[in-house]
Amino acid sequence: MSDSPGTTNWAKLLFLGVIWGASFMAVSLALRGFPPMTIAALRILIGALCLLAVIRAMGIALPSLRTSDGRIIWACAFGMGFFSNALPFTLLSWGQTYVASGFAGVCMAVVPLFVLPLAHLLVPGEYMTLRRTISFLIGFADVVVLIGLDAFRSAGTDFESLARLACLGASLCYAIGSIITRLCPQVNMLSLSAAALLCGAAMMTPAALWAEGVPELPAMQPLAAVIYLGLLPTALAQVLLVQVARSAGPAFLSTVNYQVPVWSVVFGAALLGETLPPQLFAALALILGGLLLSRNRRARGLPVKPLR
Repeated sequence: MSDSPGTTNWAKLLFLGVIWGASFMAVSLALRGFPPMTIAALRILIGALCLLAVIRAMGIALPSLRTSDGRIIWACAFGMGFFSNALPFTLLSWGQTYVASGFAGVCMAVVPLFVLPLAHLLVPGEYMTLRRTISFLIGFADVVVLIGLDAFRSAGTDFESLARLACLGASLCYAIGSIITRLCPQVNMLSLSAAALLCGAAMMTPAALWAEGVPELPAMQPLAAVIYLGLLPTALAQVLLVQVARSAGPAFLSTVNYQVPVWSVVFGAALLGETLPPQLFAALALILGGLLLSRNRRARGLPVKPLR
């Protein structure tokens, strides 16, 4: 049964929205010096090394393979490494070479809609309540309004249709990853996060080297973008998403995807000189309203009725 989100989880959700929103800009900058799979591999490898150093300094061990629970935890870590890191990072990096970043942002708002039926079927207590369903639909509609229908217009590139499917596929991957995180047995969250990134790095590094070869040292800007992607949206975000998914549930965590396009626009305006759309602040208010509406009614003493 999921708990009430609480103030701490709301703060973590907001911070996740900020650092993930900036990641779209960082991927665009990284693509100026690295191919897509290499970007995914490098950010996961940097994140894994960072978390391994942290848990070593804190005296925390990786999950043991000697027990049945430990083997289940490593299976979950493998699933998280694949569905929350390796595959979606690759799909988004490749997709952003052919479609607008606005479309990729809209796709992230689809994650809650994928999570709803998955959590309803697989996670005890995560029901498709009428309140949650309405709030998710409002949030998704508001993000589409914010980005605008121009994000869906064809740019005439050869692989645009496949790139759009890749962005939607990344959203489905994140939904599956959040369910796996929720279902994982109890274990130290830093240890689980490090194990997940280690699995992701083990998958992506040889794949990127085979497909794209050893990258040449690029200019400082793409290199700085990859380092940012590894440290914040990957390493730190992995810890935060595990904490939030485990304590508040995958449905609550998935609502972060309503914020991501908003912050992407804000960072683009502040750091790249892009013009703020006039509907930004109204859309932000509506999205935050949808987030508040999605709060568990049990926290207010009201019964939660599953939507059948």
